[in-house]
Amino acid sequence: MKTLKTLLMALTLVAAPSALLAQAAPAPVPPPVAADAAATAPAAPAAETAATPAPAFDHAAPDAKIGQPQPEGLHLQPQVTEIGEEAAWMHDVVLMPIITVISLFVLALLLWVVIRYRAKANPVPSRTSHNTFIEVVWTLVPVLILLVIAVPSIQLLANQYAPPKADLTVKVIGNQWYWTYQYPDNGDFELVSNMLPDEEAKKRGEPRMLGVDERMVVPVGATVKLIVTSNDVIHAFAVPAFWQKMDAVPGRLNETWFKAERTGVYYGQCSELCGARHGYMPIAVEVVTPERFAAWVASKGGTMPGAGGAKNPDATATSPAIGNAPAPAAANDNAGGLTTPAPAVDAAAPAAADHQAATKN
Repeated sequence: MKTLKTLLMALTLVAAPSALLAQAAPAPVPPPVAADAAATAPAAPAAETAATPAPAFDHAAPDAKIGQPQPEGLHLQPQVTEIGEEAAWMHDVVLMPIITVISLFVLALLLWVVIRYRAKANPVPSRTSHNTFIEVVWTLVPVLILLVIAVPSIQLLANQYAPPKADLTVKVIGNQWYWTYQYPDNGDFELVSNMLPDEEAKKRGEPRMLGVDERMVVPVGATVKLIVTSNDVIHAFAVPAFWQKMDAVPGRLNETWFKAERTGVYYGQCSELCGARHGYMPIAVEVVTPERFAAWVASKGGTMPGAGGAKNPDATATSPAIGNAPAPAAANDNAGGLTTPAPAVDAAAPAAADHQAATKN
């Protein structure tokens, strides 16, 4: 045994220097690559290259005299839509004069009765119980007043609920407590709009409790169709300068529209009591030129409508006002704007997906 141990130790001492030399030897250096070989090397795959950043977009500064409440203001906000101008005319020219005349007449009548028929001036009260002329007057006059109001009022309602063909569709979704905007015509991208803190709003020049981090942006002169709904409770999308208010109801798609005729920033708020932070979900709509709208869409990673149309059932069929009108759809067009025919369905094939869904349920 001693002889065997001695042989093993001798072999170990002999192998140790060669192992140390092998560890200390430098690694082989690869030969230099020729310049022409580097030039002809294949390029990296497209998926590995860095994505091109979206172009920046500078939002417009708000105008303190339009699109937002005025300090000590008593009148309606200046209207920038045809419907808003018609409604403001209805308010200023029809309703307010009639209300003012009726209120003054009733006040004068009350004062006259109080003074003329007080006990001291009229110790023996009249026993008259009927006056045919007065009864006919107080019946006919209100009817005539209602007829005068009804004609422009019904015309205004008809114009509000008979929108022209839409140029752009925006889906508005109310949440507790913020707004979400989806653009199905422009790549179906989505914006989440939250109120700015007071310090950030002041830094950006936004009005307090009205400025948001993401505005809804639409082109000027375009008929914008709004599909309004909610994810939780009832909200209401309201922008006073557009004469615009529509409830956002969970499980229901309400539709309204507006057509802004002036660029600028216009503010609104949720107008339905929706919870603890109801007062903290403002609305900001920026109306821009068609060129700036296209630039804004590009900055959000969206696309302008192309010849094939948008592939979303909420999308608008044509968009002439924003500069891109898609080509007419094929004969087998469907509601989503798809021009390619759907794959044929084999009636004899088993409905595996439906069977699986039924099994899960």
